[in-house]
Amino acid sequence: MRIFKSRATRAITAAVAVGLIATGCSSERGKDGDKAGAKDTFVFAGAGDPGSLDPALASDGETFRVTRQAFEALLEHEPGGSKLVGGLAEKWSSDPAGKVWTFNLRQGVKFHDGEAFNAAAVCANYDHWFNWKGTYQSSAVSYYWQTIMGGFAKNEDPEAPKANYKSCTAKDENTAVIEVNEPSANLPGGFSLQALAIHSPKALKEYEKQDATAKGDAITYPKYSQEAGTVAGTGPYKITKWNKGNKEVSLTAFDDYWGEKAKVKNLVFRTIDTEEGRRQALQAGDIDGYDLVAPADVKTLEGEGYQVPTRDVFNIFYVGMSQEVNPALKKAEVRQAITHAIDRENLVKTQLPEGGKAATQFMPDTVAGFSDKVKTYPFDTNKAKELLKAAGEEKLKVEFCYPTEVTRPYMPAPQDMFELMKADLEKAGITVVPKAMKWAPDYLDATEAGSCALHMLGWTGDFNDGFNFIGTWFAGYDKQWGFKDQKVFDAVNAASKVTDPAGRTDAYKAANEAIMAYAPGVPISSSPPAIAFGKNVNPPKVSPLTQENFAEVSFK
Repeated sequence: MRIFKSRATRAITAAVAVGLIATGCSSERGKDGDKAGAKDTFVFAGAGDPGSLDPALASDGETFRVTRQAFEALLEHEPGGSKLVGGLAEKWSSDPAGKVWTFNLRQGVKFHDGEAFNAAAVCANYDHWFNWKGTYQSSAVSYYWQTIMGGFAKNEDPEAPKANYKSCTAKDENTAVIEVNEPSANLPGGFSLQALAIHSPKALKEYEKQDATAKGDAITYPKYSQEAGTVAGTGPYKITKWNKGNKEVSLTAFDDYWGEKAKVKNLVFRTIDTEEGRRQALQAGDIDGYDLVAPADVKTLEGEGYQVPTRDVFNIFYVGMSQEVNPALKKAEVRQAITHAIDRENLVKTQLPEGGKAATQFMPDTVAGFSDKVKTYPFDTNKAKELLKAAGEEKLKVEFCYPTEVTRPYMPAPQDMFELMKADLEKAGITVVPKAMKWAPDYLDATEAGSCALHMLGWTGDFNDGFNFIGTWFAGYDKQWGFKDQKVFDAVNAASKVTDPAGRTDAYKAANEAIMAYAPGVPISSSPPAIAFGKNVNPPKVSPLTQENFAEVSFK
C-alpha cells in the first residue's frame, strides 16, 4: 500500500505526548482512570491520522488499518500471510486471456445499513469508481483505481492512463463478472485492495451527492468521508465516530456479520505520532497495542512482558525525485550524484530494527523479480561531487520535503532520517532547502502531485507480485517522478504481461535493471516493522502486508 501507497515532529516532548494521551483516553476508560472498560474496548495507537473513511479515496496504511475492519473486498489475504483467499467472493476464476474475471459471491452477507450484498452491489461499486469525474480523477484522490484499473469512462486529463476496466455484469444474484481490456499483473491481486472494497449501494447514492474539490495541490475531501454515519461496508466492525479533536476513530462490532464475530465489542484507533508517546501509553495502560515500535524499544518492552512480534520484510523506503519541479534532476549525472551521496548503510545501522537492509532497487529481496545485476551506486561523496561537476551543477540547490506527525513501517523516524540524508547531500556540495509537511493530507497530496523536488516515501506491498512495487511508479508517466523514459516504461509493462511465472520473474529482473540504469530516485532500505500488544492481549496474526484483522483480538 502506498504507504505513503501513506502523515508531531520528534521534537515534541514526552511529557506533552503523555498529556495528550491522557486527555484522549478519558472518554473510553472511565472517570476514575481504572481499566474496567478494558474487556469490551480495545484501543490501538497508530502513528498518523487516517485521511478518509472511504478507502477508495485513500492510498495510505493508516487509513486502511481503520477501514479494513469495516470494509471487505472481493478477495483477501490469508491471516498472517500473502496468499490470496476468498473474501466477499468465495471462489474466483478467469478466462485463459486474463480479461474476464468471474466471482462466486458469499450468500447471506449484509451491509452495516441493512442492505443485502449481491452481484449488483459489486457492479454498483466498480461502475461508481469508473464514472468518477472532476477532482475524483486526481491521482491524489483515486490513486488505486488508476493504478489497478486505469482511467475513467471519460478522462478529463489527457495525461490520465487509459481505462483498463471494461464492465461489470451481475450474471445472477450471486455471480459477478468483471471484464478488463487487457490482462494485467495487477489482477487478481488488485481485487483484494481496500481501495476496491465494497460499499452498500444505498451509501454510494449518498456519496454521489458530494464532490471532492481541489485548490492547487490541496484536496478537500467530501463530507461523508470525513465523519461517521454514511459509510457502510460488510466488515466485522462498523465505524461509529471520528473524533478528530481527540484523534480517535471508534468502531463497534457488527452483530449481523456473516463470518466469525469480533471478540471485543468496541475498537478504538488513536493517533499518537511519536514512538516514545506510543510506548509510554502502552506502559501506562492507556492503550492495548500500537504499531511501529522504535527499534530501541523492542527489547525493553519484551523484558517488561509485553508482546512485540515482528512482521516479515515486505516494504521499500526511497527518496523520490520530481524532474518537472527541478529541471536539474533531468540530468542523469545529477540523479546519480544524489544516489551516491546518501549513506544507506548508515541509515540502516542507526535507524532501522535488526533485519533491516540497504536497498539496491525498488523492491525488497523477498519479492520474486529482485535482480542481483542492477547498476549500483555505492556511497561515495567524492564521486557525487565529480558527477555534479560534470553536469555543470556544482551549486545545485534542491528542495527536500519530509513528513511530520507520522512514522511508517519503512520509515521509523522521518525527521531523523531526513536530517541524516540532508547532511550527506550537503557534504557533496548540494544546498538542501527543507520543507516539513503534515503527513495527511498535505504531504501525501503534494508528493502525489509531484510538487516536491526531493521527497521521502515508501511502500508496503499490497499483494505478492513484483508489479505491485515497480509497476506502482514506473509503468508510465507519474507526476510524483515527472519523467518520460519509454525504455523504462516498456520494460515494466512487458513484465506485467508475461503469464508464465518463471518468465515473469526474469522479466521483472530485466525491468529492475532498466530502472536502476536510469536512476529515477534512490531506493534506500527495507525494514521488518514491529508491533506491540499488552500483556493481557491475545493479539491478531501479524501480517507482512500490515493487514491485521482486529476482530481476532481478545483479552486474556
